[in-house]
Amino acid sequence: MAKEELWHGIPREDIPWYPAVDADTCIGCTLCFATCGRGVYDMQDNKAVVVNPLNCMVGCSTCGTVCPVQAIHFPDRDLIWRLEREHKIFKVVRQESAEKKARLDALRARAAAEDAVAKVTTRARMEIAGEFGEKRCLNQLEELVQDRPFDFVNLRLEVPTIQGMKTKTPSFMRFEITSTEQEDIGGFLSEVRDLVRRNGWVLVSEQRL
Repeated sequence: MAKEELWHGIPREDIPWYPAVDADTCIGCTLCFATCGRGVYDMQDNKAVVVNPLNCMVGCSTCGTVCPVQAIHFPDRDLIWRLEREHKIFKVVRQESAEKKARLDALRARAAAEDAVAKVTTRARMEIAGEFGEKRCLNQLEELVQDRPFDFVNLRLEVPTIQGMKTKTPSFMRFEITSTEQEDIGGFLSEVRDLVRRNGWVLVSEQRL
């Protein structure tokens, strides 16, 4: 916590909560330096030194707890409880808690919305094989999207030969299905699969994009 910041409405510099290191006892294990995530400590001459005391989180004494030789000491916790009473911090705490809860709720709502969007499929690619005839397949695809917010795009038809198509030689078709209104196409994909089955075609592959 920076020097000019507040702790529940109390200026941080008015709260004498920070560690003190007994240099004679310190063995230079660096555990406090490595454990503290607020930059309170530095190591000098193989000893832990408090360089940013006001960065210490009020009430935290983790470094003192993990110190293997009990070289780190903090004020009595009565200091904090007395400040809480004197400054009547709980009105501020309730306001801060409400703001924090609102932020968390907003983040959860955003995450839920992003998750829902991620599950929506608005575009897919299909590959089918079969006897498509000259126009029969395209006509059926056209009828399927008529007056609906879907379309077939990037159609590719591969046939062995023109004569082969006339003699019902199996051909290969690739196309993409898209929503013209960015709606989910999951239900429409089921209709396309039904169309493929009814015509005796083979669904070679399906990929959601």
